Amino acid sequence: MIDIHSPYPLSPGQIAQFEREGFIKLKQVLSPEALAHYGSEITRLTLALNTQDRPLSERSTYDRAFLQVMNLWEHSARVREFVFGPRLGRIAAQLMRVSGVRLYHDQSLYKEPGGGITPAHADQTYWPLDSDRTVTAWVPLQAVPRELGPLAFYAGSQHVPFGRDLGIGDESERQITAHMEAHGFEIVDEPYDLGELSFHGGWTFHKAGPNRSDQPRSVMTIIYMDHQMKLGACTSDIQRNDAAQWCPGARVGEVIDTPKNPVVYRSSMG
Repeated sequence: MIDIHSPYPLSPGQIAQFEREGFIKLKQVLSPEALAHYGSEITRLTLALNTQDRPLSERSTYDRAFLQVMNLWEHSARVREFVFGPRLGRIAAQLMRVSGVRLYHDQSLYKEPGGGITPAHADQTYWPLDSDRTVTAWVPLQAVPRELGPLAFYAGSQHVPFGRDLGIGDESERQITAHMEAHGFEIVDEPYDLGELSFHGGWTFHKAGPNRSDQPRSVMTIIYMDHQMKLGACTSDIQRNDAAQWCPGARVGEVIDTPKNPVVYRSSMG
């Protein structure tokens, strides 16, 4: 059954778990039929739009982690339907306890056969946003056993200020992993069943292992933010680039209400 519209039931305990641990994995959110229907188009566009042409052996640690293509929704009506689907948007809003969410941007993340680790990092270091009311849906388009490199999380790490200025790479992997281990943060590194996906906050530290299989690890991600989110003052060149690319025309201190950042779920919709 292809269903990206009906509500997915979340319990108060699950919302509390997300707030405590900074992430949550949810089973049977999307049906095999929905994943196949939208996943085939996501895969087609990722391969068509990807510009990485160097062999894995010649890439940086970051570039060995995955092929990455942004804002697929602007290239396909089918992907737009998926990204704007209220089922996932409603989950994001409930987890953040906000009345609605906007799109920050989407991105596909394909870890090729033989692809390397995704170094430990927190996403929000890149984002020119004035609050932490953000959440990323990590949507595998197939089951993700350990050999494909499932996403792993340091539970409760969203409150740790250390490492927030580290962009994803060798240093973030070394320093964040060492800090998390030294302070006893549990890493939750488990396979994903078909139809299972995760949501994590912008400051939650996470990573992924290499792809040791002969097939790609195919994942779509959607980054949601509070629909009242305002553009923050940019503190780095990366944030200035993000502001120009993903929030064009938005002004510091004002709600990020641009054509690239539509409201995809509001509680009055459901």
